[in-house]
Amino acid sequence: MRHEFPTFRQPQALVVPMNRLRQTLILIAVTGLLSGRASATDNPRLAFEEVTLANGMKVVLHEDHTLPIVALNLWYKVGSRDEQPGRSGFAHLFEHLMFMGTERVPNFDVVMEGGGAWNNASTSEDRTNYYSVGPANMVDTLLWLDADRLDSLDDTMTQAKLDLQRDVVRNERRQSYENQPYGQTWLIIPNEMYPEGHPYHDPVIGSHEDLESATVDDVVSFFRTWYIPANASLVLAGDFDPEKVKPLIEDYFGSIESNPPPASLGEVPMPTFAAKTVAITDDVQLPQVTMVWHSAPFMKPGDAELDVASSVLAGSKNSRLYKSLVYDKEIANDVSAYQASMSLSSLFIIEATAQPGHTLEELEAAIDAELQTLRTEVPTQRELDRAKNNIETNFVRRIEAVNARADLLNQYLFLTGSPDYLQQDLARYQAITPEDVQKVVSETLLEGNRFTLETRPEPAALEATGGQE
Repeated sequence: MRHEFPTFRQPQALVVPMNRLRQTLILIAVTGLLSGRASATDNPRLAFEEVTLANGMKVVLHEDHTLPIVALNLWYKVGSRDEQPGRSGFAHLFEHLMFMGTERVPNFDVVMEGGGAWNNASTSEDRTNYYSVGPANMVDTLLWLDADRLDSLDDTMTQAKLDLQRDVVRNERRQSYENQPYGQTWLIIPNEMYPEGHPYHDPVIGSHEDLESATVDDVVSFFRTWYIPANASLVLAGDFDPEKVKPLIEDYFGSIESNPPPASLGEVPMPTFAAKTVAITDDVQLPQVTMVWHSAPFMKPGDAELDVASSVLAGSKNSRLYKSLVYDKEIANDVSAYQASMSLSSLFIIEATAQPGHTLEELEAAIDAELQTLRTEVPTQRELDRAKNNIETNFVRRIEAVNARADLLNQYLFLTGSPDYLQQDLARYQAITPEDVQKVVSETLLEGNRFTLETRPEPAALEATGGQE
């Protein structure tokens, strides 16, 4: 790139609280829509302008002048599902490497934080996301920093950088999974639920062996394949003038050459699965059971219905599983249920941790009893309304902050091809009836297609609790 580093003014305040009036207006705009009879056209929309650069990069602009802040949100269409055999963990490893600096900006975070901005990133099975939030007068800087590393990060990749971040990622695996109570669960589930060769077979964190075998050439090749403008989408949200930022985006990002994006995976058949139980021991005090089912992909029929079902089952202290296991029978310390939505195939998960002196067999029998009831009897309208209210609250949280709105627009663009999907997304939930919930539970959450992971305390931990589960 040919650009000099732009100048910026030090902001007067680094943190600006959200305007309470705006929070209230957003709450009023969304609350009550799901449980009411509003049509999709009555739902709120997120205003935006969409542009596609000549190199294929998609750009979405969302103005909000309520506060003097801007949020930059970049999605790259690469996740763990896109890794080659023997290269698990590469997408997440590269997320770390993106912060190692370039020739022009050796210290990415220092420059950003010096102006009062902050940044972060995340990697999933389906995509890698980078975002930064800062004062409105830093918009030029934020754009330039991300364009700079997209343009030239590969030119300064070294063995020392790779070794440093590889060690960081391997330590993250140890701390967050291997040495974390119940952390092995999230290493075991993808291996068990998806067969060898399926894009979701390996956990996002990768294996030590694959991470250790990575070379600088591998990393550079990964960057040049996936980190290209035609495989990226940029959302800029907040307090900016579109007529001023569009030339900047064109200048900074539009000048980067791009190959065509890699071919899409397309639809991948949902794996067939027969009931299976795996029992492990871990350095934990209490036994835990995790039940997992294959379920509808993100935004596909059945996905929203399972979101509602998860709330009916364990979305609040009044939900069925919480009331039965925690309050009435007093056999569980906690219980949760959720639809883990992914683009190729989702997972529906129920977790319960036993109270001291109670067994996993008790938990499993109680969960099965509640599931059987929901398979054969529709939830009440009150339960359905409560579940929809929980989902409304999540929608409010996702649109009240400018950085969350930027991410939502990028998510819609990634999943549906258009950022203009908030109305339709809300409509998915508005249309759900009690019969829909019963139907999806009776078709999806069956004992014959469930993976069950039983985690029990190691003998030393059992002795510390009196020798009982």
